[in-house]
Amino acid sequence: MRAIVVPQPGGREVLSVAEMDTPTPGPGGVLVRVEAAGVNFIDVYQRSGAYKMPLPGRLGLEGAGVVEAIGSEVSGIAPGARVAWTSVPGSYASHVVVPADKLVTVPEGIDTKTAAAAILQGMTAQFLCTSTYALKEGDACIVHAAAGGVGQLLCQMADQAGAFVFGTVSTREKAQLAREAGADEVIFYRDVDFSAEARRLTNGAGVHVVYDSVGKDTFDRSLASLARRGMLVLYGQSSGAVPPFDPQRLNAAGSIFLTRPTLGDYTRTREELDARAADVFSRIAQGKLRIRIHAEVALADAAEAHRMLEGRETTGKVLIIP
Repeated sequence: MRAIVVPQPGGREVLSVAEMDTPTPGPGGVLVRVEAAGVNFIDVYQRSGAYKMPLPGRLGLEGAGVVEAIGSEVSGIAPGARVAWTSVPGSYASHVVVPADKLVTVPEGIDTKTAAAAILQGMTAQFLCTSTYALKEGDACIVHAAAGGVGQLLCQMADQAGAFVFGTVSTREKAQLAREAGADEVIFYRDVDFSAEARRLTNGAGVHVVYDSVGKDTFDRSLASLARRGMLVLYGQSSGAVPPFDPQRLNAAGSIFLTRPTLGDYTRTREELDARAADVFSRIAQGKLRIRIHAEVALADAAEAHRMLEGRETTGKVLIIP
């Protein structure tokens, strides 16, 4: 098998392809031939050393493919099954052993590239807007990076929930994508203060929730955009980590809430994982959720995939095709 390895933290140049023995799955494990692996900002953080990982290490946390072998104590899955997964290190590879309890079956009618593009980002958008802050008819929300992978999915789901969606973007091309995804108003954050604009468009009230994957560059203005008892959902930090701050600011801003959720805490049980994946796949099958794939790159070109993310060029999912 082949896999991307990281010998030490660094820039994109540290990514290399290594050949190694294809593993045999142990108890509870499933060997999957990877047909598509998803690329995410956490991979960049791990590669750079911003997030610690065992070294030398292997990158990639999600993907989809076909089962080739199963270990003991595995039931309900057979070779030939099409599956998808998240939170499995080493997914930038031709093969990966996945714990059976992390696998979900890809339904008929959905190809594995779509499944790989949807599984992590789709479930992330799903838990953010149905559980972390459950949007309802009449709510107003801000979705940062509205033309990105999660951003477009959040806009679609928020629109379906009946919320009024403000999407922040940097270019006219991205504005069009955000509108097509369901954003009611698009704010060019480089040209105007999105906080002031959101307040102006809500008659000074502010929004009920901000979904923020940007972090340091948007944090203060995201807080300032919230209505009383509103919630800032900080689920990423593409611009860098948020500095320490005084919690008293939450009180002064109107008893607002701040949370930093992760997908793992919203898929802790088999039932919750299956339910969230089923919701995402069902929306795709019904045509309610459009999955946009920005680019597909070969395993040897993983550095190019990281360049796209770090350059904020992406308007959808980037996949590695082993």
